[in-house]
Formats: sequence, C-alpha cells, structure tokens
Amino acid sequence: MKQGLQLKFSQQLTMTPQLQQAIKLLQLSTLELSQEITEQLYSNPLLEEITEDQDAEHQLKKTNDEKTLTETSNLTAEELEEPSKNTEPLSQETDQNDWDSDFDNYSVQTQDIARINNNDGNIRGEINLEQVHQVTQSLKDHLLWQLNLTNLNARDLSIAEMLTYSLDDNGLLTQNLSEIFEELDENNNEYESEILTVLTRLQQFDPPGVYARDLKECLLIQLNQLSQDTPFLKQAKILVLQFLEDIGKLNTDKLLKKTQLSLDELRGAISLVRSMNPYPGEFLQENDTEYITPDAYVIKTSDKWRAIINDDHNPRLRINETYKNLIRQSDNSKENQYLKDSLTEAKWFIKSLESRNETLLKVVNCIIELQEDFFEHGPVSMKPMILSDISEKLDLHESTISRVTTSKYLATPRGIYELKYFFSSHVATATGGECSSTAVSAILKELINAEVPHKPLSDNKLTELLKEQGINIARRTVAKYREGLGIPSSSDRKRFENVI
Repeated sequence: MKQGLQLKFSQQLTMTPQLQQAIKLLQLSTLELSQEITEQLYSNPLLEEITEDQDAEHQLKKTNDEKTLTETSNLTAEELEEPSKNTEPLSQETDQNDWDSDFDNYSVQTQDIARINNNDGNIRGEINLEQVHQVTQSLKDHLLWQLNLTNLNARDLSIAEMLTYSLDDNGLLTQNLSEIFEELDENNNEYESEILTVLTRLQQFDPPGVYARDLKECLLIQLNQLSQDTPFLKQAKILVLQFLEDIGKLNTDKLLKKTQLSLDELRGAISLVRSMNPYPGEFLQENDTEYITPDAYVIKTSDKWRAIINDDHNPRLRINETYKNLIRQSDNSKENQYLKDSLTEAKWFIKSLESRNETLLKVVNCIIELQEDFFEHGPVSMKPMILSDISEKLDLHESTISRVTTSKYLATPRGIYELKYFFSSHVATATGGECSSTAVSAILKELINAEVPHKPLSDNKLTELLKEQGINIARRTVAKYREGLGIPSSSDRKRFENVI
C-alpha cells in the first residue's frame, strides 16, 4: 500500500466572543439590556456609569472649550499678546443666561419625545393612576377578613377556612365536598351536615355568589340576595333552576313554550339573569399585570415619521480613566494583565451597545418608512411585509432582522405594538395587488362592529363585502380571521333582546 499526501481545502466559520456578545445584545429587550449592563458594571472594573452631574459637567466644559476656541480664533496677534486688555471676566448673570439658553434648547429638542401624538398625548409622561386597576387585597384575604368578623365556634371556623382555601380564583368551590369532608375528619359522619351548614353561611359573604359549587348555584345566590320586590325576580329564578341551558343557547321559541311566560316577562327575566356575575371573584384577583417598556418611540416632525431609541432605563457607560492610567504605568504582572483584559472587554461591550442601538434604529426607521400608511390611517392601511423586505433594503441578513424584532416594542400614537406586529402575509386583491392580512382583520372588525345587532353579518356576507372592496378570499378564510379575532359566529352574536 502506497502512502501519499493529499491537500484538502475547507472553510469554517468561527464566531469570536465579541461577535457572540454583539448577537446576544442585539436580541435583548430594553429591560433585559438594562440588567446585562448592570451585571457588566459589577463585574468589570474598567466600566463606570456616567452620572447626571458628570454628564452636565462634561457638557458644560465642552461648551466652554468650544466658546474659548472660537473667541481665540477671532483674536488678532496683538490681542493675543495682551489678553488682559481684551478679555473681560464672565459675569454670573451671563453664565446663568447661557446655561438657561442651553437648557431651553434641550427642552425644545426633547419636547417632541414627550408629546408624540396629535392630541398632545404623553407617552413618556406621567401615568394616569385613575386608569390603573390595582388590587391591594386578594380574594381569599377579603373572605378571611369577613370570616374573622363572623361568630363561629372553633370547629365551624376550621371548616370555613378549609372551604375558603379550596376556592378557585373566581371564588367558586370546584373541589368536591366529599373530598373536603375526608380531609377534615374521615371518621366523623357529622361533619357532612356541618359542612353544608357552614357553606350556607359563607355563601352570604361579599362578593355575592362566592362559595358556589356551579353556575346555577352562583346565579341563585345572587338572585336570593336581591330585594323581593325586584321586577321579574320570580321568573328569573325559574329560568335559572329549570332552563339555564336554553338561556345560553338563546332558544327563544322553546323558552316561551316551556315557561308559559309572556314576552315581556321573559325579556325582563333574562335581562335580570344576565345582570348577574358568573365569576364573582374576578374583580378581586391578584393583579399580575406585566408592564411593557417600549424599546423605541415614533414621533412625527416636519410631516415625517421617525424613530427614537428609548435609553432612559439604560445607564450610560464610559471607560474608567483611573484604571486606564494604571495600565500604562504598570508592568506585565497578573494584576495588570487582568486590567488589560478588562479594558478590552469594556471597549468591546461599549462598541456592541452602540452597534445594537444603531441596528435597532435602522430597522425601526425602515419599518416606519414601509408602513407609513399605518401610522397615518391605522391598521386598515397596513401593507404586507416580510423579513426579506427589510433585509434587502438595509443589506442585513434575515436572521439579524429576526433578532432585532424579537421581544421589542414600539410606542406609537396608536398604542404600543411589538415589532413583529408590522410583519404579515399578503392576500390577493381583485386588481392583482396585495393586501396585508392585518389589514383584512382590521376591515373585518370594522364591518362586524358596524353591523345591525339583530341581523349580524354571516361569513358569506362578510366575504361578499370584502370582494366589493377588492379583497378576494374564501369564506373559510374569513371564518379563520374572525376566529383569530375572538369574534363568535353570526348566530352567537345575536342579542336575545333584539331577537324578540
């Protein structure tokens, strides 16, 4: 067997740590980026945060240096030789006026950020606390507070506490009473009647309908707490006890025959039943609201929409000059080598941050340019757009666009939207053009909102109305869009009051 040499050429892509870091920062949201910056500040001694005082001092020094340079360049040779004769001290009044002027200019530049819609709406401004639903007490805490004010013996109190902790978030008792009976005392048969007695007592608590074991019992509890002279109360109880399923299905003819009620009585009874709350504890649920911090803002200046990166939550970074000077003066010890490595990492991190913000700004501005009609007229004017449209325009890879738009939000005068909201597939039009699926959904929603309540539009009718607007889609596609919007079918949208 002869031995020989063979040359083989191959290419291999290796991601450097710097590139990995840049990709990581690119896909982070604003809050995640803020956490990453904080971690870097704690771990890297060469990084430091620029405080407001330091930033103001730096800007003031820069302004004074530029002013001095300008004045010096305008001086003659003779004036330079005798500066004392031509240089006057800057008065405190003048200094204050210059500062006020600079501050006013800054306010003018940032005013468009604070107010970005046509109605002077405030995106970055103060939160309207009246519009914030905040729960300070959970449902179980509210019920236990009432329980402590109730005169019960120790045995009944233990039963009541067991029943309270068995409730779901809506205040309903989903656990079987037999299971609760076994947990309390499986050898005492008297507990069963005691549980029912305590349960009846607890069902009088606020909010009305709590501790109910099913929907029927929940509605009856609320009806029993009403005044006896409430109109159609008796008829409403009959409907709940015997014909609850028919009420849900809106079988009006069947209800009129079975109940032997008059038209007005049936109308009033159903209206009263519908005024009850099937989920009595929903308004006392613990609020787990997640607040969204937008990554960028959209403002309109000079009849043109543009984006501004939201960096209010991110600390501003710079290289620590003290440690940087120590590196120049020190030897090649391990400590100095550590500082050198930290300096390199700090520079790359700051550079990656700048690259991340630049890429995000480019992508958002490109989205704004392609979807300008959306910002002017709303979702009905949304254009079809995919990742390749942005990548070709910016000469970036589609994977980069995907990372930029993941978990990123854009604050607009019409609300806060995820960047991926602006990407949608297309639907063919009668003229051979394309229409965004988002626009189709918006048009469907407008058509359904404008329909006559007692004559809701069927999917076939919606298909015809869309064709009249030049959008050719099948009835099954219309049903798909409707279900995606969470809108029930035409039969389910009928209102009983309007039918009869």
